[in-house]
Amino acid sequence: MKITLLVVGKTTDERLSSLISDYKQRLSHYVPFEFAVIPDLKNAKSLTVDQIKSAEGELILRALTPAMDVILLDEHGREYRSVEFADFLQKKMSSGKDLTLVIGGPYGFSKEVYQRANGKLSLSQMTFSHQMIRLMAIEQIYRAMTILRGEPYHHE
Repeated sequence: MKITLLVVGKTTDERLSSLISDYKQRLSHYVPFEFAVIPDLKNAKSLTVDQIKSAEGELILRALTPAMDVILLDEHGREYRSVEFADFLQKKMSSGKDLTLVIGGPYGFSKEVYQRANGKLSLSQMTFSHQMIRLMAIEQIYRAMTILRGEPYHHE
């Protein structure tokens, strides 16, 4: 079972990129993990919000396979405490299917992507930049792995 964090657009802040790389390295000790980037749209400024969501949606759908369990990081998704998220990941890993968590662009997902998804997850009721949420998501995946292994990273 592999976990993929699929994101739209490259991480532009080098400090965030460095931290994401650190957590990618840490995660490699626990589970096969991929941080996959869908390139930014060209000429996005000349497109409407619906056109952007549609174009990004097509790219997201092309990156998915039918066998993937797809969970969207979405403001209307289910929220978990870290221990609950670890349990959620454990159940997903037990299924044997590859898990793909998707972070969309700044305008969210197209209806086609919502239709393809197997679920939605929210990291907070607050709004964060799409750049920062990448780091928060990968850190929570790492935290979940340490919880499942009973390691001292998480204190509760």
